[in-house]
Amino acid sequence: MAAKTGTDQPWTHTKVFEDPQVLQVLVGERNAHLKIIEKQLDLRLHLRGTQITLSGDRAHVELADRLLDELAGLVHKGYPLYANDVLYGIRILSENINRKLHEIFLDKVFVTSSKRVITPKSIKQKEYIEAIRTHDIVFGIGPAGTGKTYLAMAMAVAALSADQVRRIILVRPAVEAGEKLGFLPGDLAEKVNPYLRPLYDALHDMMDFEKASRLLARGTIEVAPLAFMRGRTLNEAFVILDEAQNTTSEQMKMFLTRLGLGSKAVITGDVTQIDLPDNKPSGLVEAMELLQGIRGLRFVFFSNVDVVRHRLVQDIIEAYESAEGRSVKPEA
Repeated sequence: MAAKTGTDQPWTHTKVFEDPQVLQVLVGERNAHLKIIEKQLDLRLHLRGTQITLSGDRAHVELADRLLDELAGLVHKGYPLYANDVLYGIRILSENINRKLHEIFLDKVFVTSSKRVITPKSIKQKEYIEAIRTHDIVFGIGPAGTGKTYLAMAMAVAALSADQVRRIILVRPAVEAGEKLGFLPGDLAEKVNPYLRPLYDALHDMMDFEKASRLLARGTIEVAPLAFMRGRTLNEAFVILDEAQNTTSEQMKMFLTRLGLGSKAVITGDVTQIDLPDNKPSGLVEAMELLQGIRGLRFVFFSNVDVVRHRLVQDIIEAYESAEGRSVKPEA
């Protein structure tokens, strides 16, 4: 039911929800989810009994109406709705109001040791996951906070758990040390640890510390600097190369040609954050130019709208990129 009483009056629409339990989860504790919708879409939402009345700009009312329907459908299927899901839902439907949120939010990637379900939170994340499922080599390129490495890690652990691969290999270029680690104090593990710490952090978020430690000790999971991949053939492995923008052309070629039978590789990076010396072209940038269109290989480009960290991260990225005059959305 919708009504508009004059040219200066807001558009109003009333929705009725028959299931009070679904409605309770939908609106959130102390109507927190409705308040998010009000703030993000500049609307007024009024809850009375089993009815929600929406008032404001017609296009935003229609978007909120669709959002409430989609979120209610998720709750009805048992989805534990959180505040961030409301924000992600607004973002997704703002891009395409006809998207079905259950196709994205109910795509279960992996269940962590803490029983938390990892699912995609944007259209691009869904596309990325599908690409990893169906291609042997996938490049995930875009800004920080878009889930490139985290989702790749989840897919790797899921593949290992399902016996689709025999091991996981996590690789990063230690570019700050120029891959020459001898001047650093300590044994080998202590030397490379600062550069590989983000990979360990993501791994420990997927499984409990003791299990991860056992798999690392047995070599089922290996975390290593990129230089240690030279001369190896990686069979039946899920290999992740992180921070690939800091590989040289030679290193990227070396890494891509390590892949053996039954293996899958995901390469992640942000071409706006290259730390190589000025005279060294990025291997990731070169790969983007040379490898497009190769069968079995896929590029997925993320942008600022796919950032799923704190809501301020997207604004911070845009502010820096605006100041530096960089494009924020690469061509796919």
